Amino acid sequence: MEGLIPKLPIAIWVDHFVDWLTITFEAAFDGITNGLEGVVEGLVSVLNIIPFYIFIILLGLLAWKLVSKGMALFTVIGLFLINNLGYWEQMLETLALVLTAVILSVLIGVPAGIWASQNKKAKQVITPILDFMQTMPAFVYLIPAIFFFNIGVVPGVVASVIFAMPPTIRLTILGIQQVPADIIEATESFGSTTSQRLLKVQLPLAMPTIMAGINQSIMLALSMVVIASMVGAPGLGADVYRAVTQIQIGKGFEAGLAIVVIAIILDRITQNIGIKKQGGNM
Repeated sequence: MEGLIPKLPIAIWVDHFVDWLTITFEAAFDGITNGLEGVVEGLVSVLNIIPFYIFIILLGLLAWKLVSKGMALFTVIGLFLINNLGYWEQMLETLALVLTAVILSVLIGVPAGIWASQNKKAKQVITPILDFMQTMPAFVYLIPAIFFFNIGVVPGVVASVIFAMPPTIRLTILGIQQVPADIIEATESFGSTTSQRLLKVQLPLAMPTIMAGINQSIMLALSMVVIASMVGAPGLGADVYRAVTQIQIGKGFEAGLAIVVIAIILDRITQNIGIKKQGGNM
């Protein structure tokens, strides 16, 4: 069979397409690179201005307000542990990368989800793209990102955005479409326009589901930022990768523990933002 059916040159086609994109949109890629580097470096600078103990207190108070006293205690102890182990700077770099990726995912994903929820043809186009994005192995995203943006912070952010965006889009669509039909009919009977119905009824009721999608995007972005250390992204992932390559088990465990602490804090806080919003709507 191999002799009867020649192999499709998919790899060659992809290489030619990537080369064409790189040459044609070189100026755009340079602009994106400079912009994202500036955003990440700016976030790191802002976070570094805050003394570590003030940062810990503020995040602990936020965890207390949104989650519980136990979570606040965990936040304070966990962040003090990260500082004690000497990973505070790396933690801030990781946090800046995650925040940048999540902000971009939300800015692109929520409008895309709203559009798909209101337009069947848009949903038919977006859904298979999301399937492709979610089933593609995470490491594959790093390959084109390196070609377009070289190594460093930017390919890590771009790959994280692509990897983390699908849950935000999917759950935005789901949240809006789950709004009860009788509520939609009531708004239509009062003569509301499509935009009024969307902004004043559907989005507020869908907000807990949308926040669940954002929560998932944060977790995916955090995991991808660690993988992106392979292409030069800074942060805790770089320490884990260095420990793996140098077989430093203890160092790898310390950096991994810091990642786990950050992941739990971000997960619990963002989960409960959605719950609080739901409680407020009720």
